[in-house]
Parts: sequence; structure tokens; C-alpha cells
Amino acid sequence: MTELERKIGYEFRDEAVFSEALTHSSYSNEVGKNTKCNERLEFLGDSVLSLVVTNHIFLNYDKLPEGDLTKLRASLVCEKTLYKFAKMISLGSYIKLSRGERHGGGADRPSILSDAFEALIAAIFLDGGYEEAKRFVLGFIEPEIKNMRKKPVHDYKTTLQEIVQKNPGERLEYRLISESGPDHNKHFVAEVLLNSNSIGKGGGRSKKEAEQQAAREALELMGY
Repeated sequence: MTELERKIGYEFRDEAVFSEALTHSSYSNEVGKNTKCNERLEFLGDSVLSLVVTNHIFLNYDKLPEGDLTKLRASLVCEKTLYKFAKMISLGSYIKLSRGERHGGGADRPSILSDAFEALIAAIFLDGGYEEAKRFVLGFIEPEIKNMRKKPVHDYKTTLQEIVQKNPGERLEYRLISESGPDHNKHFVAEVLLNSNSIGKGGGRSKKEAEQQAAREALELMGY
């Protein structure tokens, strides 16, 4: 059993699928076409993760309406949360990256780690079945839900959208203004427009975060 297998509490029977889950496309491109990368597993893992999370919150939070369930699920399967989970098991230390990607900080890049975490879910699903994948996912999800429910989740974009929708004909749009910094430490600036008029700007380490901050500024200007 490898160090990572001990951390996740699962020993693979098929070492090939385990290795594939930890192989980034940059590495497979560097060493040759016969080396599979984890992109296909990421695709499958995304669906397995969504099913496990959706089923869990549907059965255990029966008092939450559909809208709140959707927000809760989105917050649990987003890149930021999956990156946090990946960091908890030091996943970046085990991912196979090209020399250039690793030198550029790829082992700590949120997109790479979150994708690899989804690929790992898929590998467990293929090797051990749904119940093993479910056990693995819930080991992260259940404590995260408890933490989330201790503090309110601020979805400024949704709040702004709900306010604007009260006035038929009003139209919201988000636009990326700038993007700067190296790949491993990007900074984005976005603005939100109401009927083509800018009503808020914000920045962050991802486009989504920048849009959320732009919506937050708009809400403050509107008195919310």
C-alpha cells in the first residue's frame, strides 16, 4: 500500500487506474502518447461526486427547499472546495506533472488539484464500486457541511440576480476586465453590468471570485 492509499484509506487492486488518476496531461504529453492522463477519469469523477453529494443532501436535509439544496451542492463540488480537500491529503505531492508544470507551481494549482481529486474519485469508483467511492467522498463532505452550516454562505451573484429579477426587462451581465499574474497566481478583475451600465467591480484569484466580488459591490451600492 502506498502512502497516498494509506491516507485515503483505500488500497487499489488495479494500480493502472490509480496511476492514471494521478497523471496530468502535461506529464503524458512529455513522456509519450502511450501514457494516459487523468482527464477522462476527471469527467467520470465529476458525475460520481455530484451523485454522491446530491443523494446525501437530499436524504439528510429534507427541510431545505430546492434552491438551497442547489446552492449547497454547488458550494460542495466547486473548485475551491475540491482544492481544499486535495490539500488535506497533500495530493499535489503525488500528481505526475511535466518538469515545466511542476517548476511553474502546478502541484499547488487549484484547477490541477481539484481535477485530480475528481479523477481519484473515479478511480476508486472503477476499482471498488460506488459504495467505496461514496465512503471516500462523504469522508470529506460531511465535515465540510458542518463547517458551512456554522456560518452563512454568501452567494452575492444569486442575491443580486434575485433582486434584479423582480423588475421584468432588467438584464445582468458579467464581463472580465483584466487578467494578470503568472499561471499559478492569477488575479482577475470583473465588472457586473445592469442594462449595459457598470454597477460594480471586483477582483479575485479566479473569474468566479471576481464576479462574486463585483456583485457584492453592486449590492452595497444598492443598499443591501
